[in-house]
Amino acid sequence: MYTPGDRDLLRSALLAAARADDRVTAAALTGSAALDAEDAWSDIDLAFKTTEPERVLADFTALLYRDHGAEHHMEVVFERTVYRVFLLENTLQVDLSFWPEADFGATSPKFRLLFGTTNDREPSPLPDARRFVDLAWLHALHARSSIARGRAWQAEYMISRVREYALSLACVRHDVPAGEGRGLDQLPAALLAEFETTLAHGLEDLSRAFRAVTELLITETRHLDAGLAERLAPLLRALAS
Repeated sequence: MYTPGDRDLLRSALLAAARADDRVTAAALTGSAALDAEDAWSDIDLAFKTTEPERVLADFTALLYRDHGAEHHMEVVFERTVYRVFLLENTLQVDLSFWPEADFGATSPKFRLLFGTTNDREPSPLPDARRFVDLAWLHALHARSSIARGRAWQAEYMISRVREYALSLACVRHDVPAGEGRGLDQLPAALLAEFETTLAHGLEDLSRAFRAVTELLITETRHLDAGLAERLAPLLRALAS
């Protein structure tokens, strides 16, 4: 298991390697460190502006495996930026992103320039709350059919997705992060207590959990769009009945 000291030493080593590489023309802290919000469980998040993204990515990948105990990695591509996520033998996660020079810049507050220059970027769009409603009723349809077909595990999955999107609506309403559950523990305790009642106590409790989460979905939809909630409520209640 890594310590915060291990994390700091590795981050310093990676930044030293970036500064020494003429192909890396800027670097930034991203994630919680950019907001001075790290804790003992935080990972490493760094963004690199580079003239040769593919070659720099390959070289940093080799460095992580050769010198720093990387055991596996995965990647996500957004626009022209590659985000490579490493799992180290000490369980530390290292997220490195490699940006073409023309694209490098902050799209959220979680971006602190360490050296070089950035480009002006449009902020990332806010979550589309209406989309959460649409995904919730879609999964509610499948929850109903899964229960009717006796597919308890599929039903549990679908009910959990309805809960996920209802909670995302609550996050938007309370102005906390809605993605990846990051804002859930910042929601009011009383509201979280209501959502706790939507957890199924085993597969025999799915229908009750479905009814409970349906009511909270209707409530959150009403906060967003009362007219939409009025149209959807009877349909959602019919699904969960």
